[in-house]
Amino acid sequence: MSKRFVASTILFAIVVSLASFARAQQDNPQDGMRLPGAVYDFDKKGEKPKPAPKHDISGVWEPAAGYNDGVAATGAKAMPSDGKPEHELPYTAEGRKTFMANKPTFGVTQVPAALTNDPVPACNPQGFPRILLHNYRTSRIVQTPDNILFLYEFNQKFRVIWTDGRQLPKDPQNPTWGAPDPPESRWWGYAVGKWVDDYTFVAESTGFDDRTWLDNVGRPHSDLLRVTEQYRRTDLDHLEITVTIDDPKMYTKPWVALRLRERLQKNSFDIHEMECAPMETDAYNKDVADPAVDK
Repeated sequence: MSKRFVASTILFAIVVSLASFARAQQDNPQDGMRLPGAVYDFDKKGEKPKPAPKHDISGVWEPAAGYNDGVAATGAKAMPSDGKPEHELPYTAEGRKTFMANKPTFGVTQVPAALTNDPVPACNPQGFPRILLHNYRTSRIVQTPDNILFLYEFNQKFRVIWTDGRQLPKDPQNPTWGAPDPPESRWWGYAVGKWVDDYTFVAESTGFDDRTWLDNVGRPHSDLLRVTEQYRRTDLDHLEITVTIDDPKMYTKPWVALRLRERLQKNSFDIHEMECAPMETDAYNKDVADPAVDK
């Protein structure tokens, strides 16, 4: 099972094929692969929504339309790299130059896997917000008095969003809180959040390491990147997520990268392991990526 998950990190076409096979085996006509034990909206047709709890987004959450609904192999889900004019991002000159220098394995600028300069196949941190825009699967949200923790299935990562009233660092390269000595940018940035009404939590993040990509097709970001996440609890069983990108070095205006609807699972739901293992990456390159270029 772990090899199947590692392959998904490297080449999402494999995942899509496996998902199609799983659906056929289970005779499931719905889009997205069913994760054993999970409940999806197509399981609850005609249900009457129950009221959402106030100031609460905790729990185990799964993409409501199916396990693969959070997979965005061809770029940010709301703005895929498919060549369509409506999905062309508002690049600055520097942003377009940087995008063209990246060599992804999907999208309009794709290259063979052996020629990619994508940092993720080498098991480098995918960072934020790529974990949301690349492979958003099952997650667990834990609320404490001082912060909200996000635990992600993909590569077994976690994030902390502080809710204790602190402010984002004015200079991400010289932060005023939570940084080691000497100060540094972070793969996952610095994040703070607050409730804007009884059912909507908004987080702001800055201070990202600019060696990461925004998504699977090489959309770039700079050290000025600011990410806004909105989590709206629409009823007891649903959470709607919106992610907005703002980076004045790379883009002339903010743009919405993700809109995703999630469904609450039982608290006892076991989140599967999905880890990037260098030894399996090496095996994949030897058996699949490198021979593909040689041909």
